Amino acid sequence: MSTSGTMRAVASYQGLPVDDQDSVVDVEVSVPELRGRDVLVRVQAVSVNPVDVKIRSGLAASKTPRILGFDAAGVVEAVGPDVTTLAVGDEVWYAGDVTRPGANADLHAVDERLVGRKPNSLTFAEAAAMPLTTITAWETLFERFGLTQDSKGTLVVLAGAGGVGSMTVQLAKALTGVRVLASATRSESRAWVQELGADAVVDHHDLVESATNAAPDGIDYLLSPHSRGNIETYAQIMRPFGHITAIDEPEGLDLLPLKSKSVAWHWELMFTRSIHQTDDMVVQKNLLETVAGLVDEKRIRTTLTTAIDDFSAAGLREAHRLVETGRVTGKIVVTR
Repeated sequence: MSTSGTMRAVASYQGLPVDDQDSVVDVEVSVPELRGRDVLVRVQAVSVNPVDVKIRSGLAASKTPRILGFDAAGVVEAVGPDVTTLAVGDEVWYAGDVTRPGANADLHAVDERLVGRKPNSLTFAEAAAMPLTTITAWETLFERFGLTQDSKGTLVVLAGAGGVGSMTVQLAKALTGVRVLASATRSESRAWVQELGADAVVDHHDLVESATNAAPDGIDYLLSPHSRGNIETYAQIMRPFGHITAIDEPEGLDLLPLKSKSVAWHWELMFTRSIHQTDDMVVQKNLLETVAGLVDEKRIRTTLTTAIDDFSAAGLREAHRLVETGRVTGKIVVTR
């Protein structure tokens, strides 16, 4: 489908420190062309994730602007010829596709199979905080770990107050039978994970002692956002035949300490389906719509903690700066 004209977007041309004015800039670009199954979304709010910071800071210098943004909420403005599940005017939320231009723009083209209707009870800003972390948490719990409502055992969610941790705690409590331990150290992050429903709080700075005290029989499932240097610790606290899912990208990781307990190691990347155009991409739409229902039933809450009302390079640069500190509780959203 042909779309014409130009639009405003926020982009980067090279990896620069976030306090450099040129690290994130306002640009004018062409409105994206729609593929057959694409919807064109008028973006109302985006959130900034560690993946945005990682890509931005590592960009090689280029004359082509790189538009980031992998969490968005907005309104469908146009649809491609093959779209069957959404219509103009639908309010939607989604995490997009890392291989295509992102949502830090007036208008964004995205495959309908990745897009769910947003929760009716949330504002666009509240909704934009959630899709990427929701998909990551869902795929971890239900695809990597294979948990169900009847599952028992103990789950440790490391960095429990972060974006992925916040959703993993909530979904595990709402949809499984496991006991949930969340790691947090600062008083505000401890309070946050307890509000989200964690059964107990552990200290990732002294994980062996705190996890052993909280779960003397050992850990069955563990979410690892920071795996480097922690494998020996995991080997001590995990039960035999336990499962670990890692969402980071540590180089040269030695997993051998896990072998004697036959602990399974899983990787989770929520972009796998869109990168490889898998046959089951629609799973992401479906899970987002399931979670939208849970939100509207008040069983899951938004993880928005900071809203920056400035959808521009300046607003996004500030969001990147905050995410880079590594001390964010919940999620940071940039809204119109």
